[in-house]
Amino acid sequence: MKRWIPFLKSDPTVAVIRLAGVISASGRGVLNNASLAPVIEKAFVRGKPAAVVLEVNSPGGSPVQSSLIGARIRRLAEEKEVPVIAFVEDVAASGGYWLAAAADEIYADDSSVVGSIGVISASFGAHEFLTRQGIERRVYTAGKSKSMLDPFRPENAEDVARLKGLLEDIHTNFKHHISTRRGGKLPEDQDLFTGEIWLARRAVELGLIDGIGHLKPMMKERFGDKVKFRRYSVRKPFLSRFGARVFDDALHAVEERSAFAQFGL
Repeated sequence: MKRWIPFLKSDPTVAVIRLAGVISASGRGVLNNASLAPVIEKAFVRGKPAAVVLEVNSPGGSPVQSSLIGARIRRLAEEKEVPVIAFVEDVAASGGYWLAAAADEIYADDSSVVGSIGVISASFGAHEFLTRQGIERRVYTAGKSKSMLDPFRPENAEDVARLKGLLEDIHTNFKHHISTRRGGKLPEDQDLFTGEIWLARRAVELGLIDGIGHLKPMMKERFGDKVKFRRYSVRKPFLSRFGARVFDDALHAVEERSAFAQFGL
């Protein structure tokens, strides 16, 4: 009722955007720029929030989607002049840390996992299996690099070198983002971009996060006990709530579980 009464100051509101899951350009239940765009826009615009909180729990994923989501958050934060604060739950690793670094401040639980500032590409080789089965692989291309890293052919040294070059370039972009966002908080005498992970208290010492803390108590301490929280997240498609795509959901759950498992979670 307060907001409808002229000159009566309303209680501050904090918008909370939940960023939980694997970051990928496609798939249901994943984090990507397309699905998060309306969520992020609404969080910054609706009700003039005193701050926007990022509730991060992600093992990472696509570097492009991480960059697009992070850039959108920064653009709106600057346009609306709203501070952004990230709170890490289980993990903010790789692309998950990229998202957290889009915030002005980062906090985590004592046991949260943070870091993994690196880039990885994983594949498989099945050419020996095909040979044993008497299967001949036939591929025709226009352009010598068109079949680069074909898993059904023997590994080619030139292809591997080319891939490593691409990974190094992406890693450079990642390092630039973290160095820019964390500013002078990072130590100059230590390489934090090796893909290593740390628990929260060590991450504080290294300047990767700003402190240990939880969302509600910290926001109440900053904005008062009457602060209100308005939550935003990507909603699942209507039919999936009734088990219409059970197999797809189960497959996604397995993939996500494996992504979190590499951090012991």
